[in-house]
Amino acid sequence: MTRIDAHQHFWRVDRGDYHWMDHSVARIRRDILPPDLEPHLARHDIAGTILVQAAQTEAETQFLLELARRTPFVRGVVGWADLEAPDLTARLDGLNDPKLRGLRPMLQDIAETEWLARPAVVDGLRLIAAKGLRLDALVQPRHLIVLADIAARIPTLPIVIDHCAKPIIAGGADPGDVWRADMARLAALPWVFCKISGLANEVGPGWTVDDLRPTLDHVLSVFGPDRVMWGSDWPVLDLAGNYDRWVDATGTLLAPFSEEARAQVMGGTAARFYGVSSS
Repeated sequence: MTRIDAHQHFWRVDRGDYHWMDHSVARIRRDILPPDLEPHLARHDIAGTILVQAAQTEAETQFLLELARRTPFVRGVVGWADLEAPDLTARLDGLNDPKLRGLRPMLQDIAETEWLARPAVVDGLRLIAAKGLRLDALVQPRHLIVLADIAARIPTLPIVIDHCAKPIIAGGADPGDVWRADMARLAALPWVFCKISGLANEVGPGWTVDDLRPTLDHVLSVFGPDRVMWGSDWPVLDLAGNYDRWVDATGTLLAPFSEEARAQVMGGTAARFYGVSSS
């Protein structure tokens, strides 16, 4: 089955809407575009990607859609729109493109943990579900209870949890029983999925396969390979490692699983979730 990187980014710095791009990410604070990713994809036989927003602007989403239109390996785009906007329908019409597959509010940057439950936001989520779009949930463990409540209220909205909800695993720490229970609660809802991505950055430079194992083992146990998808989170990944090392590490962690299960995690799940080609 075709391999798909279900989570990667591009940006052009002079666009000026990457509020998080300060000196702490100097290593990746440069223009990063499709030709920069192509060698990694070719080396690991990855045929397609899902391109994910990195700025809270509709202008950046338009920029990503323009890139996707001229980049065959980009199978789909996860963009951004203001879910509270009273004219959200018109805004989504302005973003209408066959490669727009979902939206991602940057919940980790919103201080209000319950923001997702605001009535206007819930209305926005119902609207994107009606439009056939998906929700990428960029959450932290503090958000999981409210996310589970919203997911249960809107069963027509496919949701994928980015980066396994960013469990607190720095320094090899165990992700914890509360995180496990909250993730299991979400996994009980069959329209909720999970991305194996971003975990190297949660541990930090010097991470090992064993640092990742408790998180991956639990996610695969409760969601199953048919609702777990692999992503690189490149180039953010480069702050804590590199593409080759991440591919090798996840290959090691998935080695005990069947060939079919590995194929689902490495591409099949993403193709089904985002409704993109699996060939």
